[in-house]
Amino acid sequence: MPKSLQRYYGSGHLHFITCSCYRRQPWLGSPANRNLFLTVFEQVRLRYAFVVIGYVVMPEHIHLLIGEPQRGTPSTVMQALKLGFTRRLLAATRRRQARQRCLWESPPPHHVWQARFYDFNVWSERKRIEKLRYMHRNPVKRGLVTEPEQGRWSSFRSYAYAEPGAVRINEWQVLKMQVRTV
Repeated sequence: MPKSLQRYYGSGHLHFITCSCYRRQPWLGSPANRNLFLTVFEQVRLRYAFVVIGYVVMPEHIHLLIGEPQRGTPSTVMQALKLGFTRRLLAATRRRQARQRCLWESPPPHHVWQARFYDFNVWSERKRIEKLRYMHRNPVKRGLVTEPEQGRWSSFRSYAYAEPGAVRINEWQVLKMQVRTV
């Protein structure tokens, strides 16, 4: 890891994470791929036991607001999330190509994600709200939807209408008390 990139884990802060697809390619541009990403995200959430505060899936990047996991670190979570999605995406692409055998169809991707991710520690309520608003307004700003509630691949509807989404948000019972014995 370069010296200029520092990650701060273990403080109990929330983490606002942004991760881009390789060379900003729209690997998350189709509804099927966005649904696949959210399926993998929920599985990773359960495996590493962390709280999801919010998320949005854009065609070429994602934003996540998560708590620190009970198992591993946010870096471990991102590695599992990126790898799990990539493996499933490549497998689905190969199956589809085997069925179609199109000469003009592009080969499966070699890279789906940029090598790194951006991680911002959220330490205050004001910052938490700021990051959630930013995430939920991102599809509107980009012109993908006209209102945040139209976005199917974000946590907005969970907040606005208490609808369960593909990824469970604010499930605080996954956290265990960290009690030090003397």
